Amino acid sequence: MHSIAIHGGAGTLPRTALTPDREAAYRVGLSSALDAGFAVLEAGGSSIDAVATAVRILEDDPLFNAGRGAVLTIEGTVELDASIMDGRNLAAGAVAGVSQVRNPVALARAVMDHSPHVMLIGTGAEAFARTRDIELVTNDYFKTEARREQLRRMLGGGAHPVNELSSLGTVGAVACDKAGNLAAATSTGGMTGKRCGRVGDSPIIGAGTYADNASCAVSATGHGEFFIRTAVAHDICARVAYGGATLSQAVEAVVMKRLANMGAEGGVIAVDGNGRIVMRFNSEGMFRGARSSDGTQMIGIWPDREE
Repeated sequence: MHSIAIHGGAGTLPRTALTPDREAAYRVGLSSALDAGFAVLEAGGSSIDAVATAVRILEDDPLFNAGRGAVLTIEGTVELDASIMDGRNLAAGAVAGVSQVRNPVALARAVMDHSPHVMLIGTGAEAFARTRDIELVTNDYFKTEARREQLRRMLGGGAHPVNELSSLGTVGAVACDKAGNLAAATSTGGMTGKRCGRVGDSPIIGAGTYADNASCAVSATGHGEFFIRTAVAHDICARVAYGGATLSQAVEAVVMKRLANMGAEGGVIAVDGNGRIVMRFNSEGMFRGARSSDGTQMIGIWPDREE
């Protein structure tokens, strides 16, 4: 069974805080990315192409905290992180602190495919982007008025509206293709008002992203510092590979117990080699979606159902 799951961030998101129009816009954005990624799988494409396609679409959607529409640093700039991993051979690529790359996931893919490295950062990553004809833009391209206002409120000591994923927003995708190969990708703008140079879990292989055909593929979203300390994505895969846990058991133990006990908020999407998808979050909501060749299709925001 081939399948794909995506997420658009997790955090505090009461139903009463989201207007019907805004909720509909989020659902459209999630559906567009989900359908594009699934179309790759349906056509016999690879899981790595599917996750790259889905994440790129989410990076271009200003509703989500990745690419255009990403949150601002304390200095009012945008610094982006992303990673991608191929479960067939554990190949991986990541970039951190880039400020001119329109689609960081595309650059992470280029690092994986066309360099001997796993992670490149900042201006060095952008110099590499020029050698691979990766599209570059000005930093202003990423900034939206909503994010500028969000930063102004933070610097002024104001409260964040509850319908903004100011600290925990991230996008990601995991997939299992027709050959049973797994892949994962994650992309983010980080935290509103973060110190310049701060890097969270999203570009760190084993923390925010991991994929191994021997176990599962995982993309995480949440309080990155905790996710780094607990190596969330790899921990889930290791529990499956070495501990004999099912994917659901592994995700439950890490997200709903280990992270929750630490006071860490967030969630993950995960898929195994049989195409089974698990999505869990200990926050109030998580933008997410899933499609499988068995006909399963869903878009969710709140814990309406247990996947």
